[in-house]
Amino acid sequence: MAEEAAQEQPSPTAPRPVRCIVKLGGAAITNKGELESINEESLRSACAQLRQAMSESDGDGSPEKVLGMDWSKRQGDPADPAVDAELIAGMAGLGIDTNFIVVHGAGSFGHFQASRSGVHKGGLCSTLVKAGFVATRISVTSLNQEIVRALAREGIPSVGMSPFACGWSTKQRKLASSNASQIIQSLHAGFVPVLHGDAVLDELLDCTILSGDVIIRHLAQLLSPKYVVFLTDVHGVYDRPPTDPNAVLLREIEVNDNGSWSIVKPGLLQGNNKGVEISVAAHDTTGGMETKILEAAVIARLGIDVYITKAGTEHSLRALKGDVSTDSEDWLGTIIRSSK
Repeated sequence: MAEEAAQEQPSPTAPRPVRCIVKLGGAAITNKGELESINEESLRSACAQLRQAMSESDGDGSPEKVLGMDWSKRQGDPADPAVDAELIAGMAGLGIDTNFIVVHGAGSFGHFQASRSGVHKGGLCSTLVKAGFVATRISVTSLNQEIVRALAREGIPSVGMSPFACGWSTKQRKLASSNASQIIQSLHAGFVPVLHGDAVLDELLDCTILSGDVIIRHLAQLLSPKYVVFLTDVHGVYDRPPTDPNAVLLREIEVNDNGSWSIVKPGLLQGNNKGVEISVAAHDTTGGMETKILEAAVIARLGIDVYITKAGTEHSLRALKGDVSTDSEDWLGTIIRSSK
């Protein structure tokens, strides 16, 4: 179990409670219908809003100085990046609260490779599975690098971390080893760790896929953030697939100590959790929205509010700032919280 794995491995103490763990949903930051295609506008908007949420400015309206940290040359750039080292050396600080962790989904990266080869089912004795494991990791780590670059361009000091490379592993698809010391050390140093769903080794199956939602749940148990935000391509959790014209947005869900949950808002669905339908894309090897709800419920039982909302909206900015309450009638999204 994740809790046991955390106890087995000594790790440094976080400098202060992590403010927020953010999940950048794969469907929000990639074009899921196109293989390995990033939704540049959505990713840029999400990173800019994260920068706003981190800002320590007094809000006097004056423009913030953003220190771009992507100094590498991109394909097609006419010249090498300009870096004013003297100006940077004279800056007192970044002016942002970096006590955030970002975890992103794979979207159109990794899922195709994993499902085509059956990596999530295990069996490294198969040449197809072994090749698919490699292909999956190439795909998801390339997306991770692009997300780190997008965050860096907003002046967020981000460092990419792959669960496989950090030694995370599973046993029968359940988290078995999850050393978070590198994550905590990075937070100590003022960096924002950026993790992702990954292909990992499994003690019984040889290998499988570790989803970003499971990673978030474990980190929430370990680091007790003030709140957790899931940014998706829809406004929250619905009682049926959101493409259905009769779909109703579930605005507030309460989770009990025994793990059961009930719908608080809207009133017409109060106490009903049997009629909620979940749809999962055929190529999604991590469980889609169903996994998200189950993991969010575990987090909520810890007394940590979970906000699920659409990326790139005024609602996502408020969620990232933690400016949401159960009485927020003008906020569009789903709040999952403890019933206590």
